[in-house]
Amino acid sequence: MKKIGLKIVGIILIAVIILQFNVVFAATKSELNASSNETDKKIEEAKEELENINSQKSETLQQVEDLIMQISSAQSEIDELNTQIADMNSQIEDAQNKINEKQENYDNQQELLETRLVATYEAGETSFLDVLLSSESLTDLISKYYYVSQIADADISLMEQIEKEKNEIEEAKTTLETTKQQLDSVRAQKQQKATELQNVKSQKDSYVAQLNEEEKNTQAELEQFEQDKRDIEAQLAEIARKEAANSGNSNVSNTPNNPSASGYIRPVVGYSITTGWMGYAGHTGVDFSGSGISGKPVLAVKAGTVVTSTALRNPNGNYRSYGEYIVINHHDGTMTLYAHGAPGSRLVREGQSVSQGQQIMSVGTTGNSTGYHLHFEVRVNGRPVNPTPYLP
Repeated sequence: MKKIGLKIVGIILIAVIILQFNVVFAATKSELNASSNETDKKIEEAKEELENINSQKSETLQQVEDLIMQISSAQSEIDELNTQIADMNSQIEDAQNKINEKQENYDNQQELLETRLVATYEAGETSFLDVLLSSESLTDLISKYYYVSQIADADISLMEQIEKEKNEIEEAKTTLETTKQQLDSVRAQKQQKATELQNVKSQKDSYVAQLNEEEKNTQAELEQFEQDKRDIEAQLAEIARKEAANSGNSNVSNTPNNPSASGYIRPVVGYSITTGWMGYAGHTGVDFSGSGISGKPVLAVKAGTVVTSTALRNPNGNYRSYGEYIVINHHDGTMTLYAHGAPGSRLVREGQSVSQGQQIMSVGTTGNSTGYHLHFEVRVNGRPVNPTPYLP
């Protein structure tokens, strides 16, 4: 009985201890949960603060990217104005040379006419009738009549030519003055655009100072891409100008006459446009992409001559901008550009003639690309235009 009592007391003591332990454990657990919740709250607050910082940085980077687009657009306009200024200066020089040449002809003819008038004056009162009446025979009369007629016709022709040269000189001077006025206007536009460009650059620099290193690298890549695009535009514009000059047509239209009848085929069989013209800022073409497009053949949309077949790389060897790209001149006022090809996949070289549907490279993701696709452009006078109307 005594032993049973001791057991009961022991059990009670154990129960009391366990109960106290549970109470303490519960209190401790509650405190731990409270502490944990407080920690979680602080972590969430820190995450939100970090997200806000990242969001602000992203907004800043977006501002920089928008400004880079504005700078690139303004720089392209300035480049175009510089081309216009160069063309106008050339026109002015040619016009001035023609005026000098016409003025020299005019002066010579005027001098000849004055010599004729002096000779006529020095001949005194002798008239054509006197010359005819002094003829000794009918043959002599006819001969002198013919001679007198030729002199009269020559004098009339000379005077008409002098008048014509005088009018042409006046017209040329008027045209020259108009061109000079246009040149002044274009120069003023360029100055205004240059001022705007400088303001945007200053604004961009203030935003760039707020970027982190990774964002600065992104900004530098974008600026390099825009510079590459301007360089390509200038190169293709020069090719277009030379081709127009060789064909005798210096007035090349900046817009296609009938793009829907251009006779193009699609550059990648079985794939559609997934990002359209100006689908985002600075997107100067259309993108073809889709499942399994990696390595698919890229086809020449129309026959022509390859004017560019190269790869754009940074000094460290990494691809940049368009990466592996090709440009074909179709000799109809248009050129087509194919970009982001697979490494080493270009099958054509500069100066090579290609036929419609011929494979020129394979789809890749080199350069400024986030996935496998073909970037396709149509260019007129070197400048990109909406490719969609050209494609079937």
